[in-house]
Amino acid sequence: MSFLEKYQNEFAEYDKLDHDFIDDDKIWAQLNKWENPSRGDVRSVLKKAEQCVRLDPEETAILLQNRDEATIQEMYELAHQLKEEVYGDRIVFFAPLYISDECANNCKYCGFRSSNKAVHRKTLSMDEIEQEVRVMIGEGQKRTVLVYGESPKTEADFICETIKKVYSVKTQHGEIRRANINCAPLTVDELKKLKAVGIGTFQVFQETYHHPTYREMHPEGTIKGHYRWRLYCMDRAQQAGVDDNGIGVLFGLYDWRFEVMGLLYHTIHLEETFNGVGPHTISFPRINPATGTPFSEHPEYAVSDSDFKKLVAVLRLSVPYTGMICTAREPEEVRREVLPLGVSQIDAGTRIGVGAYTQSKRANELPDKEQFSIGDSRTLDDVVKEICDMHCIPSFCTACYRAGRTGEQFMKVAKSRFVHNFCVPNAIFTLKEYLLDYASGKTRLRGEETLKQHIEQFKGEPVYDTILKNLKRIESGERDLRL
Repeated sequence: MSFLEKYQNEFAEYDKLDHDFIDDDKIWAQLNKWENPSRGDVRSVLKKAEQCVRLDPEETAILLQNRDEATIQEMYELAHQLKEEVYGDRIVFFAPLYISDECANNCKYCGFRSSNKAVHRKTLSMDEIEQEVRVMIGEGQKRTVLVYGESPKTEADFICETIKKVYSVKTQHGEIRRANINCAPLTVDELKKLKAVGIGTFQVFQETYHHPTYREMHPEGTIKGHYRWRLYCMDRAQQAGVDDNGIGVLFGLYDWRFEVMGLLYHTIHLEETFNGVGPHTISFPRINPATGTPFSEHPEYAVSDSDFKKLVAVLRLSVPYTGMICTAREPEEVRREVLPLGVSQIDAGTRIGVGAYTQSKRANELPDKEQFSIGDSRTLDDVVKEICDMHCIPSFCTACYRAGRTGEQFMKVAKSRFVHNFCVPNAIFTLKEYLLDYASGKTRLRGEETLKQHIEQFKGEPVYDTILKNLKRIESGERDLRL
């Protein structure tokens, strides 16, 4: 049986559906209806958004089509306010770890596509994974997302072994405490295996929700060529008990306004199907140039920086309880601009080549091993300091995942004072660890100022003494303290 044939019966079940939950014509009808909304229309939507509730598609269409500078600025201000209400001023850090660039798919935009002869192919051995993880830990990383091409070499059992390997690597002060997964769509039984070995968030990006564009980008005869197999992968994850899911779009393949609507409809589908549990995170990377990949150089639907800023704000307003990830694909100046508009997670110190952590100090140094080019190649230490300079607190916290606060449980607590009572204290503890174990002198000084400012917020509250006691314990050598 070939790799593709393995999933043919699964594909056939989705082929029986009369339709899926993405209606291209309906989305365009909604966007066209609100092609030129009034200030009153926009402010009416913002009034609802102030309540920190998910918006309906028509309301999101109004925000997407808004071209009035005054009310766009109001959108930005409210997006910032909602982010602070739900996630506080924390920015959670992670870094990707590429396990394999061997792939059976042939996506036009991807440096890892099977027809690209300019890329050196490799799947890491368990010993090589350990070497990569040790470098990451040595730089201060605590969270990772493991990334795999789709091939017979990277099926579910192999993914499980890599997860166990990542968690097994320990150093004097460090370890990876949460391993998220970005891989191909899997069956329910395969996802149950991943659940059993302790994966964090399961990520699969639809890339584009527009049916004709999806067919154009993903050739028939490949596993990724089946739109609905990919579209319903989060349904299968929920059925398997994997209730922490991440969705996303590769912006630049089709009109960005349509893609935002697609993300919203995907969120609505999941919430309506699984007792209010939508995606834990939404990612919104823009297409970047990739070695040997002409399509990536000048995409027809490239998203401008101003439109990118707007789409980040609209996503935050539309799905206020969902984590939003801005990746290092973006240049540092763009990330600096959009962070206040709703971003809750970023990667830093990123290298995206297979084996790149042991072979390079920065991204973009191994073009024949990298899926695409990175826009922000600064070190983790550089970005931690900048987040402190922006009066936010860097966080390496993994407490919710390890305490079982995922899926429905997370959605419930996210609507309370949970961020203030749990997340900010845990951010304080993990930043203290980073400053003691990994930070440069300048970052340590700036980080201590940030800690002092955030600790002061808790004076007079019951948790204040616990924060001070835990900081003393960390200074004495203890690690991994959390609420």
